[in-house]
Amino acid sequence: MEDIIRFFGSMGFMNMTWQQGLMIILSFFLLYLAIKKQYEPLLLLPIAFGMLLTNLPQAGMFHNDLWVAFLDANSPAYHSYGTIMKEGGLLDILYIGVKAGIYPCLIFMGVGAMTDFGPLIANPKSLLLGAAAQLGIFITFLCANWMGFTPAEAGSIGIIGGADGPTSIFLTSKLAPHLLGPIAIAAYSYMALVPVIQPPIMKALTTKKERAIKMSQLRPVSKTEKIIFPIAITAIVSLILPDAAPLIGCLMLGNLAKECGVVDRLSKTMQNELMNIVVIFLGLTVGATATADTFLNIKTLMILAMGIVAFSMGTAGGLLLAKLMNVFSKEKINPLIGSAGVSAVPMAARVSQTVGQEENPSNFLLMHAMGPNVAGVIGSAVAAGILLTMLG
Repeated sequence: MEDIIRFFGSMGFMNMTWQQGLMIILSFFLLYLAIKKQYEPLLLLPIAFGMLLTNLPQAGMFHNDLWVAFLDANSPAYHSYGTIMKEGGLLDILYIGVKAGIYPCLIFMGVGAMTDFGPLIANPKSLLLGAAAQLGIFITFLCANWMGFTPAEAGSIGIIGGADGPTSIFLTSKLAPHLLGPIAIAAYSYMALVPVIQPPIMKALTTKKERAIKMSQLRPVSKTEKIIFPIAITAIVSLILPDAAPLIGCLMLGNLAKECGVVDRLSKTMQNELMNIVVIFLGLTVGATATADTFLNIKTLMILAMGIVAFSMGTAGGLLLAKLMNVFSKEKINPLIGSAGVSAVPMAARVSQTVGQEENPSNFLLMHAMGPNVAGVIGSAVAAGILLTMLG
């Protein structure tokens, strides 16, 4: 009889708090969005499932208390990776890849192997539009700091404006790991909602005449230019901003493997097998940080609210700089391509194309928008490096 009582007492049902129950329901909702609505399913599905696993009572897969004391010399429970490997659960061990900054960098390698920087090389001015779209990061950083968040937390919240999930995870894991769950969910949710969030902002800040501007065809880009570009960007950015080197270096390594044409096997592995494996581990472990005690608080709601502000300001920044450039340029730029500077490759560029064709069906902006779009990937990594240098 005692064994039966002990068995029932060990059940998760008998040990579940209402907070854990609410988080499990929220994970079901995110799974619905990933499967039924197909909102960034490749990452939202493992994130949601990680959230489910971490909130199951008695499962012991993730221990937030271990990470709170991790490498904190002021904590009586001070410990390092050895303690995690010995005392942690499955998701604790996999989370080491996030904490050490491994998974986001490997994903950047895969992104680089799938990215064509040709439109950016053909039109270098689009680099400015990608930089302007990072405006949302720094405005939100200032707002979050003013609202009572610590500088490190404010920097992690602001990076949502880059609309780049791996960069958000990389920076947050360094500056404010206790906010990783809500920030990652906000970043990927808003990336999925690009077609909903951006068009109203684009139409509000541009005229019909501006949206109908047709741009001349981009010049062909040579193979030599495409090979030199990743090498030069890695050297220049890393020498100026060493903290950005891990992200930029991995991004450009993947791109160089794609463009050089002599390591096709490596390039295909980066794009497929490696990328897929890392996405699974990253999603599960990021979702695991969304425990009831860290997620269900007023800070989470504030992060979600400021995330949409960051994303909107980034969209506006790219649009407004394009309009300003038209004042001084003889060859007009369609301002809609500036909104693609928020990264979110290639969805933001497709939105620019769609909104432009609503005004002029013969207008083809996709390749022009890809310039600011891939520039935004570089810009978000640089912004993360700046924040890490300032606040790390």
